[in-house]
Amino acid sequence: MLSAEIVAVGSELLTPEKTDTNSLWLTERLNEAGVELKLKTIVGDDEDRLSEVIGDALKRSDIVIATGGLGPTEDDITRPAAARAVKRDLVFHPELEADLRERFRRWGREMPEINKRQAYVIKGAEILPNPNGSAVGMMFERNGKLLVVLPGPPREMKPMFEAHVNKRIRERSGDVVVSRRVLKVSGMGESAVDEVIAPVYKAFSGVQTSILFNKSEVEVHLSAKAGSNDRAEAILNDLSMRLKEVLGVSLYSLNGESLEEVVGSMLKERGETLALAESCTGGLVSMRLTDVPGSSSYFLEGAVTYSNEAKIRVLGVSAETLAKFGAVSAETAEEMAAGIRRSAGTDHGVSITGIAGPDGGSDEKPVGTVFIGYADGHKVRSVRFTFPGDRYLIRWRSSQAALDYLRRRMIRSKAGASEGR
Repeated sequence: MLSAEIVAVGSELLTPEKTDTNSLWLTERLNEAGVELKLKTIVGDDEDRLSEVIGDALKRSDIVIATGGLGPTEDDITRPAAARAVKRDLVFHPELEADLRERFRRWGREMPEINKRQAYVIKGAEILPNPNGSAVGMMFERNGKLLVVLPGPPREMKPMFEAHVNKRIRERSGDVVVSRRVLKVSGMGESAVDEVIAPVYKAFSGVQTSILFNKSEVEVHLSAKAGSNDRAEAILNDLSMRLKEVLGVSLYSLNGESLEEVVGSMLKERGETLALAESCTGGLVSMRLTDVPGSSSYFLEGAVTYSNEAKIRVLGVSAETLAKFGAVSAETAEEMAAGIRRSAGTDHGVSITGIAGPDGGSDEKPVGTVFIGYADGHKVRSVRFTFPGDRYLIRWRSSQAALDYLRRRMIRSKAGASEGR
């Protein structure tokens, strides 16, 4: 299997304000072509270091793709750095200069002389046209290694890769196809998931499995290598179904869908509706649900009742309940869920009340204590959680728990209905 490295160029990518999205996109394309990405490197505007990084990458990997640093200014150093890395001169191409001058005329301007730098190309490199910008790309091959130099702006880089690079890489990779899939698990820890599924995935050859914890859920990343896309997909389908058997209700997504998408699909399929009463999450669950297109068909109403007064006035929570048990309690959560369901006239009512911190906790109810309430046409119930983390994580994990609790209640009600209960 071919190996690859990506080198992202630009000092701005080393700041907290800028994200290297090009590498994410290129990784997906390389994986689809059956190429294994081994390393990503970000290099600032330092010609010596960039030349060293590209040279080392070509020693290790079959394909090296550099993005960015092809502009006309002094800090655009990819062109000379790449030439030094492959020990070749830069050659001036007068036709590229002529094309640049013509472009500037069409834009109603004269080309600054500094842009002539963009007419220099590594000797022996294939020129990659750029109809979307001023910087051409380059593709240089030697001793079985391929160096690809692409512009940084995504609107220039992506079309150039698709038009001139993707086919060349696929020809090199041959008949190897890699398919990928993400399964999502809620209510289990990372080690517990691995303990359950390891005997299953270890029985599949040609499949790579990675288990990751992401804020409030576990992701199982699967990749299968095969001679065709259909064969790779068939392997993943088989493995996914076997993992579903051992993970049971904890597995909520077989194709990377978010929990709000899964819950929304369930409500839509059943023709049922939902209303929410949120306190500590401040509307986060409502936001997640309404981020899904078409959610208006099942999500009818959401209320952020942060104060006790709002809980009494909007949801009908009794003052006696709040005085006796407190706002963060099973009793209050249940009255909130029943109240929002009654007010909205929905099939399901869900509530969240808790202590997100950093203050407000006690020995009995420490920071992270959250109650999720649920009401349907038959019964009202609640569940208590204690979430670790800062205020952001506690609120996010609360929103995830509320959606997952609803999902599990719907699964149980469906199972009960099919059994005549």
